[in-house]
Amino acid sequence: MSYKFTSILFVVVSLLASCSKNWVDSKPQGQASTAYQWDGEKNVNEAIGALYVRMKSEGTWGRNLFWMQDASDDLIVGRSKADGENIKNFICTGNEGYMKDGWNDLYWTMNKANQAIAGAANATNISDDLKKRVQGEAYFMRAFAHFWLAYLWGHKDQGVPYDAVENPEFGKRMLPQLKSVTDNYAAIAADLQKAADLLPLFSTYDDANKGRAHKAAALGYLVKTYAYWAQFDASKWALIPPICDRIKNECGRALITGKPTFRDNYKAVFAVANNWSSEYIWSVTSGTLGGSEFPGVVLENKGWGVYNGWGYFQPTEELYDEYEATDPRREVTILKFGDKFTFFGVQRSYSSTNSLSGFQINKYMEPYSYGSNSDPKTNDKINQNGDYPTTSLNLPLMRYAEILLFKAEALIQQGKNGDAAAPLNEVRARVGLLPIANPTLNDLKHERRCELACEWTDRLMDLKRWNDVAKINAPLHGRIHADKSNPASPYTIQQVWPARNYTQSKMAWPIAPDEINLSGGAYKQTPGW
Repeated sequence: MSYKFTSILFVVVSLLASCSKNWVDSKPQGQASTAYQWDGEKNVNEAIGALYVRMKSEGTWGRNLFWMQDASDDLIVGRSKADGENIKNFICTGNEGYMKDGWNDLYWTMNKANQAIAGAANATNISDDLKKRVQGEAYFMRAFAHFWLAYLWGHKDQGVPYDAVENPEFGKRMLPQLKSVTDNYAAIAADLQKAADLLPLFSTYDDANKGRAHKAAALGYLVKTYAYWAQFDASKWALIPPICDRIKNECGRALITGKPTFRDNYKAVFAVANNWSSEYIWSVTSGTLGGSEFPGVVLENKGWGVYNGWGYFQPTEELYDEYEATDPRREVTILKFGDKFTFFGVQRSYSSTNSLSGFQINKYMEPYSYGSNSDPKTNDKINQNGDYPTTSLNLPLMRYAEILLFKAEALIQQGKNGDAAAPLNEVRARVGLLPIANPTLNDLKHERRCELACEWTDRLMDLKRWNDVAKINAPLHGRIHADKSNPASPYTIQQVWPARNYTQSKMAWPIAPDEINLSGGAYKQTPGW
């Protein structure tokens, strides 16, 4: 979202908050809020902009939804945190705040999107183009929130609660829990198709509107919806390549290339200057006064005494070892002891007395390179409030490289391995790696892991849908240095997280018992929990 158009919305949001965050309950929800002002361009823009407010929340893409992704083999819990550790170990109940906050914020967003769909359809005194755009935004945001709810909490034998304002019974009943997550995916896909038909190209947005939903974002999440749906219905793979081609040809999306080195090509993806590059599909628009705090969440705890990093989500030796020796993405993604980096204008050699694995995520460090003399006040790319460590770097949620890899995966899954070489090798060529003539699913898995590591693409969900249970359960390792304050000190590889006991019966996460109780027992717990 763009804070140029949402900063004025918080007055509006206070009016829109009449529904409790715990709105998935047994009480009727009533009609769409009359607090929405659907008359005139200014009011309509403000009303639709309110849908993006929870994008920046700690409960969503600030931090909390990432705790479920942390349960993969790429990361460990970087600091003692009982709820995070229980999620990582698959011994959670669903009542953990990290889960509940995300669930509530996503339903809040979906509720507001339902209201917006109803309001935008009858908007007055606006152009036809604006009416189409805001309707597209509403359908996109309903689908986007629904997608995260569905794939995290939805099970093949039991979906998540959902209802659409278009249904005659909407507002007169509790949201029905759908029979299967495939029913959720069908509704999500339908909304994304509507959104793609209505939304303009990203290239048509001026600076004030960058961050709004656009055609490529709708098509991108349609690709991902079909890829997740395909684990239950293989026919969905065939739908993916043509959509990927539309994202390239119709929407003008492309990888960042042409930098002085292959490393620079990849590093540029995570630079403030490229927030709106050709690779952008969808992100959390951030800034020095708001946005996602995730760059600070993964920064060294207490930031070497300079800035308030939180020290969560640390990479593993398993992730580091996945990379080919010549792959420049490894050092762009992961800091290891002795690696050079610039922190507030001063070059440092990485070491950490706090890291439990001996590594730190490096992808989001570029905003901290500005300024001078290790003085945060000289850096205009960060929030000076270290308790809300946002930066000017947009947090990528989907980028074009993932679209290419989904196209390659879809082709491989259809037995068209030779055709998959082109999209997969486009990703490899950008970083100077040799092409693979006839890629296998294992090649795709490797490439997806290396290209997208430590991003919000959900490595754990990949392992689940590929049925790679052994990788989920394997003990995880790190580099334990003899002197954690000395970047050059020797290390031994040691276990930093024990083996776990995940089974595919726990494919989806548990619903908070509090939500089930609020429904009067109408909602059932996720199978396996």
